Amino acid sequence: MTFPLSGARYDLVSGDYAASIASVGASLRVLTHKGRDLVVPFDENEVRPAFRGATLAPWPNRIIDGTYSFGGVDNVLALTEPARGNALHGFVGFTNFALVNQSESSVTLATTIEAQDGYPHRLDIAVEYSLDGDGLHETITATNTGPTAAPYGTGPHPYLVAGEGRVDDWTLSLPADRVLAVTEDRLIPISTVDVADTSFDFREPRTIGDTFIDHAFTQLTTARVEVTSPAGTGVAIQWDSACPWVQVHTADRPLPAEHRIGLAVEPMTCPPDAFNSGTDLIVIEPGASSSAGWTISALTFSAL
Repeated sequence: MTFPLSGARYDLVSGDYAASIASVGASLRVLTHKGRDLVVPFDENEVRPAFRGATLAPWPNRIIDGTYSFGGVDNVLALTEPARGNALHGFVGFTNFALVNQSESSVTLATTIEAQDGYPHRLDIAVEYSLDGDGLHETITATNTGPTAAPYGTGPHPYLVAGEGRVDDWTLSLPADRVLAVTEDRLIPISTVDVADTSFDFREPRTIGDTFIDHAFTQLTTARVEVTSPAGTGVAIQWDSACPWVQVHTADRPLPAEHRIGLAVEPMTCPPDAFNSGTDLIVIEPGASSSAGWTISALTFSAL
């Protein structure tokens, strides 16, 4: 039997919801409600595109130049976003997670981040997915099994699908008061600014249109983002207090078949480059754990 490129496949079902989890990256490969896609899927024998549905740890987003200092030690990471000169999305996006347990509606996968050059800490990472009538719940838990305190951040990377059409056609509700301004070329953080009178103000739901977004938002009045289509369908993601940030990306791609076909909405425990700024950076002491969770659910309305 040939092992799929995306790893072992774990199919979950509960009521009108169905999901498929891939062991590589503990990735959300498929999520549907009554047969309707809620995330952009990918084939089980495909190299997962663009971190679609992957687990991000021990940091989400970017570490600029792949360098940071922690505990008085200067660290250098591999530049996994070489075009921009950054270290992107942590270590486990292409790690094959092991099965811990599985039921008809849930699965838990786990891996260990071993101490290494650039990150001399050991973390056990457990990812639990479960389906019920409220949608798909995901919880990521990191436990420090090493002898030293470890810097840490996490988040998911789903590309949400509101319904027919593309990102331009959909309406976005994003109740965030501030957005992190970044440089255009390398997305280096500059400072947070008020969203008022900018193209990033979606506090009142409005059509995305041709707006380009690849930014982190904070000061959320509600930890929930909704994306809806003109046909009256939609999808929501909401998250717990462990994530005061959310990255949103309109998924602009050079290939037409991939261009703006889903809206990346990534709750994050910290902003980009938190290993350098220290903003909302989690430090896990030896023997301690840190968890964060979120839920993706279907929305259905009358036609807009």
